Amino acid sequence: MEVSVHSLPARNNWKTGSPFQFCFANSRTPRKVDVTVRSQAKKDKVLFVMGATGTGKSKLSVELADYFPVEIINSDKIQVYKGLNIVTNKVSEEELLKVTHHLISFQEPDTDFPVQDFCHHANVALNHIASKGCLPIIVGGSNNYIKELVEGSSSNFKSNFDSCFLWMDVALPVLCKRLASRIDEMVEAGFVDEIRGIFDPAADYSRGIRRAIGVPEMDQYLRAEMAMADDTTKKALLETAIAKSKENTYKLVTSQLGKIKHLMDDMGWKMHRIDATVVHEKSGEEAAYAWRKEVLRPTLAIVKEFR
Repeated sequence: MEVSVHSLPARNNWKTGSPFQFCFANSRTPRKVDVTVRSQAKKDKVLFVMGATGTGKSKLSVELADYFPVEIINSDKIQVYKGLNIVTNKVSEEELLKVTHHLISFQEPDTDFPVQDFCHHANVALNHIASKGCLPIIVGGSNNYIKELVEGSSSNFKSNFDSCFLWMDVALPVLCKRLASRIDEMVEAGFVDEIRGIFDPAADYSRGIRRAIGVPEMDQYLRAEMAMADDTTKKALLETAIAKSKENTYKLVTSQLGKIKHLMDDMGWKMHRIDATVVHEKSGEEAAYAWRKEVLRPTLAIVKEFR
């Protein structure tokens, strides 16, 4: 199905005359979808937006709310925790207001959130969203969580849901260059201050939000600050911490891509690959045009057919 770059479907056109028009209705409004779907024992549908960190998964998912009645379920195992919005690169307050998000910023920072907990909360959210006639979008880079949700031995996911998997992909050299720039931008936006705000010399970096890339890497620098080290020492330690954060982000990307390949090659998952490389090679209006042409247009066609 072709969708012209210059004539994308009208935004929010699902709100009028659509079978999903009661998605966001209040409790006094009749809901037309539930009875029909359930009575026919029809499977509900779930859209997954997968890919390595920094490829544009969240941006795409939020933009889909302009064209379809959707709610988003976060599947990033670090973004479930409260705090560190810059460090963990969470969606903005504006984006949270635009489309309902589940499983984001709700877990206490120093607690564990094992895959079993994710599956439980995700299933609750899925059933809630589907009961309103909306399309759930599961978004995030924690592929182990997604695999367990879909394939877990105690899961009845496949019996209840039809799935569509989108894979946001960017050529590795291009993505790594973009991620390096993004970390520099995060530092300018308050990355160090956020981590300083939760710094505890006795903290356990293997639990909770302190596993986030950037937090363990900043440890030596923040210890030097507490010890009143000289500026030269602190500057060198900060540069090392930022460099390690970039290096560990590249390693994360490699791991994420390996797991996606496993899901396709070994588990037989059929994924729609969306190549966003050209978007990250450009800037300004050229990048915006490339996004509409290479990412948004094919995604809209895929989702429209899936629904």
